[in-house]
Amino acid sequence: MTTVRDQYEAFPYPERDPRDEKKRLILGSPSLPQEIDHYVFGGQRDWSQPLRILVAGGGTGDGLIQLTALLTQYGKPYTATYIDLSTASRKVAEARAETRGLKNITFITGSLLDAPNYGPFDYIDCCGVLHHLPDPDAGFRALRTALAPGGGMGFMVYAPYGRSGVYPLQEAFAALYADTPPKDRLKAARQVMENLPAGHPFKSNPNLNDHKSGDAGFYDLLLHSTDRAYDVQTLTDTLGRTGWSFAGFTVPILYDLARLAPVPDGMSPVQAMAVAEKLNGTIRTHTGYATDTPRAPATGKTRTLVPHIKGLQAAQLARAVAQGQAPALDTDGIKGKLALPKQAAPVIAAIDGRRNLQQIAAQTGLDPISFGGLWTKVEKTLLPWGLLVYSNVLR
Repeated sequence: MTTVRDQYEAFPYPERDPRDEKKRLILGSPSLPQEIDHYVFGGQRDWSQPLRILVAGGGTGDGLIQLTALLTQYGKPYTATYIDLSTASRKVAEARAETRGLKNITFITGSLLDAPNYGPFDYIDCCGVLHHLPDPDAGFRALRTALAPGGGMGFMVYAPYGRSGVYPLQEAFAALYADTPPKDRLKAARQVMENLPAGHPFKSNPNLNDHKSGDAGFYDLLLHSTDRAYDVQTLTDTLGRTGWSFAGFTVPILYDLARLAPVPDGMSPVQAMAVAEKLNGTIRTHTGYATDTPRAPATGKTRTLVPHIKGLQAAQLARAVAQGQAPALDTDGIKGKLALPKQAAPVIAAIDGRRNLQQIAAQTGLDPISFGGLWTKVEKTLLPWGLLVYSNVLR
């Protein structure tokens, strides 16, 4: 039987060339420092204090490299611990860190279930790992035990509906090739895929592209020996059962039922998100944050917070708004437009990741009431798309 360790020794995932670190930094959620601050620390972390980081199931290093490279760039102190079962994946992650000259990283070959032995940690990155454990609850609990008071976790787990077609193929390939070595298993499965009918649910699913990115992507998506998906309700139940408090998803609009249908009286926020997930049908992964105790993400109600535009250039967005344009957006098949009043353009242009809201108001010459009205519209428009977070990491 091919084990998870065997898979990642044969096909370290995701496929990365350490030499590429000289040309690009791969960015994404979770584990952007600004995003961590927003969801875990209310946008008010003291970044002069070292951030104690655990990257649990770090693979070839995307989360580790992103977070430590950005903190190094910002001149913020940290210590990082990387844990992964695969020595092949660890070698790639180590080479990437060495290429960038990153320091204060401890690399460990082992299980994230042993994380409590190395903690406590202020922040834990666990992206694409917990759903591959034989007992995921044990993983959630181990990471919670390793967490320092006041800390949190950025996670990504698979979602069921956007992955339609995946699990029947996994089951079929497991029945056919369970005792086949990984590389032979890959070759045989690729041949079978060529014979699938055009109307197969997997071939008809436009949300799935990992299998097109190389052998490691194909294997991880369709040949994984241990793989499960979480719907919203199951995910939030699991977090609660294992000692975590759900803090929020990084793209809230995907879970906004009111965008699709009237929300019945008495329906809880989690129930509403669960219904929205079913109606959307396109969500492949759930990416979000969890904390040790219930804490709401940051909001502009606190005027001393520093806003950041994420995924867009503030100056470009300000120009578009000033010209009356409404930039189009598309995430997981959910389409929309950023419709903002022209008067908001100077406010957006003043967002530089260093000025807080009070300073932006002063910069634009707006009185508190006028600024408050405009900022409410900016926040209401950008937050649902995950384009606005609050953090003082650059100060």
